[in-house]
Amino acid sequence: MREITAKRITEEVRRLCIEANRTLPDSLCRCIHEASQNEVSPLATEVLQDLERNLQAADELSIPICQDTGMAVVFAEVGQEVHITGGSFAEAVNEGVRRGYTEGLLRCSIVSDPLERVNTGDNTPAVLHTDLVAGDTLRLTVAPKGFGSENMSRLKMFTPSATAGDIVDFVVETASLAGSNPCPPMVIGVGIGGDFELSALLAKKALCRDLSVIQPSPRYRAMEEEMLRRVNALGIGPQGFGGSTTALAVHIETYPTHIAGLPVAVNIGCHVTRHASVTL
Repeated sequence: MREITAKRITEEVRRLCIEANRTLPDSLCRCIHEASQNEVSPLATEVLQDLERNLQAADELSIPICQDTGMAVVFAEVGQEVHITGGSFAEAVNEGVRRGYTEGLLRCSIVSDPLERVNTGDNTPAVLHTDLVAGDTLRLTVAPKGFGSENMSRLKMFTPSATAGDIVDFVVETASLAGSNPCPPMVIGVGIGGDFELSALLAKKALCRDLSVIQPSPRYRAMEEEMLRRVNALGIGPQGFGGSTTALAVHIETYPTHIAGLPVAVNIGCHVTRHASVTL
């Protein structure tokens, strides 16, 4: 049995909150740069170059890459041979979020009640997803999620008669309805299967897949490619100014489902789809 202290978890979550809000994954930065090189619209090219300058400025000044520093979504893969000491795991995570957002001077955007709308003042509580896995390590991923893009997400309970084409149409329709609201170019996560809530979780996890990681299934890889092609053909473009770069990537995650259903969730991410990870 390997021990990991709650204090260390707090320290790492604090660091990841700040890191994820200041620095994009390298693969996403490269994708934005490549898009600026390949964009057909001069205006869209300028917008993409502005986005690149914004990323550079955030890095040089050690400030957030977006004013919406998001709701802290934390994925934890906890090894069965790990024993957390010195406090509650959930409390350690939330303390890390609290410190990360207040000490990192990140905007706090969480309200304590959905209808009363009183800000908690420290961006807690986080949304915490915990999986028990084999081994003696603890992997933490912090994915701050802004709501300009989150609000554009959708879920549909298809019947089993739905085809791959129907699912592609639904994803493209979702991007079309989103328009410029999610600050495109978007990263689009798609969850297929499971049940109502698991499909949404799959879509969120899909946003955390590094852009350099290829979908292993030829069927779903082909669907990702078709979705991306058709979304980019919408002509919404960077920040809604038109062009051929409406989305940077589409990622699909799947899970077995019931014989009577076919849940599909689409989680929209903006051009700063942020996440940072550490393995303890």
